[in-house]
Amino acid sequence: MHIEPGVVDGAKMVLGYATAAGALTYTGKLALDAVKKSGLIGLTGLAVRSLIATAAVFFYFQVLPHYPVGISEVHLIMGSTLFLLFGTGPAAIGLASGLLLQGVLFAPIDLPQYGINVTTLLVPLFAMSALAKRVIPQNVAYKDIKYSQALKLSTAYQGGIVAWVAFWAFYGQGFGAENLANIASFGAAYMTVIIVEPLADLAVLAIAKFMHRLKGSVFVTERLYHSAA
Repeated sequence: MHIEPGVVDGAKMVLGYATAAGALTYTGKLALDAVKKSGLIGLTGLAVRSLIATAAVFFYFQVLPHYPVGISEVHLIMGSTLFLLFGTGPAAIGLASGLLLQGVLFAPIDLPQYGINVTTLLVPLFAMSALAKRVIPQNVAYKDIKYSQALKLSTAYQGGIVAWVAFWAFYGQGFGAENLANIASFGAAYMTVIIVEPLADLAVLAIAKFMHRLKGSVFVTERLYHSAA
């Protein structure tokens, strides 16, 4: 999902800064709401889960296999896994911070596109979070979701990433035949992630079922073990 340097450039980069500002502002609101709801415990949980999510995202970007396709790169981001384990706010902070850390330490060439890339990561996360409220019943803890539910979440997240990458490519390079081909090849390659991610979600959730010490801890979202009803 890293937009290649030059796909969007010049004055057009301003839009990426604007969308990123909106996404990061909403992330801040989620964090503030968590602190208001639970006070010091909420702040501690937010900080701990955000730190773990940041380390996980950095690992996904830098260590797991990734390869360039068309106008971007295919990564196994595990956005739905982060959401199910840590909640929307910490997952968003982890995605934004992990992406920035990876750019600063290993890929400074990607930093000018940070606004574009962080938008591509965060907006689908927020959309997936909204979808989860409809897909997962209030009386079901995340650890007990079915494969079909995990698949819907993963499809929504990965599909959102592909849609945003396509948008940036069209915005930056227009509707020429070469650009269309690059977008199509990226989309086809990226959607294969949907095959892997729901299985990874269920594997992680299965492990969580046996790790009872995490229940009620600051390390995972409360919804992992408890229903919202």
